[in-house]
Amino acid sequence: MALIPSQILRVAILLSYFSVLCNYKAIDMPAHQTYGGSWKFLTFINLVIQAVFFGVCVLTDLTSLLTKGTMCQEQERQRRKLIGLRDWLMAVLAFPVGVFVVTMFWILYLYDRDLIYPRLLDNFIPQWLNHGMHTTVLPFIIIEMRTTRHQYPSRLCGLLTVCSFAMGYVLWMCWVHHVTGVWVYPLLEHLGTISKVLFFLCLTVIISVYYVLGEILNSYIWDFRKKSKSS
Repeated sequence: MALIPSQILRVAILLSYFSVLCNYKAIDMPAHQTYGGSWKFLTFINLVIQAVFFGVCVLTDLTSLLTKGTMCQEQERQRRKLIGLRDWLMAVLAFPVGVFVVTMFWILYLYDRDLIYPRLLDNFIPQWLNHGMHTTVLPFIIIEMRTTRHQYPSRLCGLLTVCSFAMGYVLWMCWVHHVTGVWVYPLLEHLGTISKVLFFLCLTVIISVYYVLGEILNSYIWDFRKKSKSS
């Protein structure tokens, strides 16, 4: 038996994301005042994705709790739609984007932090908030995968959705650069045109790999638990 019910964990995680988002938006940082605001940063987009995902998880739990034993056919149909939305968000956005943000941020940070997170940001963003944006995302999403089995879409549909998201964000970054003349991330200032194209393609491949990894991990966890129970 779990020490903490999964429903309580989801509420706690959702509240932590609300706290991180509120504190991040409250920072009077110059980048927030320029074109695109916070929405030009993948970190912020990911925080919104995670908050929406866990919000849907909590809503699904509440629906199941409030209608337990009294659910009519229509309520069951709506609940299944909510579960379908929860599983879709987990598969194509919450897991691949969350893992991508955490791994890419810390790899680049450890290599040369000024390429992704200039030291100037230490004057605006405290360490706990930085970890809330770039570290705890990973254990939170692993906890959710460990506590709830999620139904993944077909691999082709999932990969098409993930790649569409990645290319959409690349186009958004290019548009911000077109308008402002400044790249969202300092790393891109050091790359030539061909290098940027190859870099963007590489990142799209990486996030696609994370999608497949999530699918495999989800199947492994729950197939293993099923075998353990049957034995």
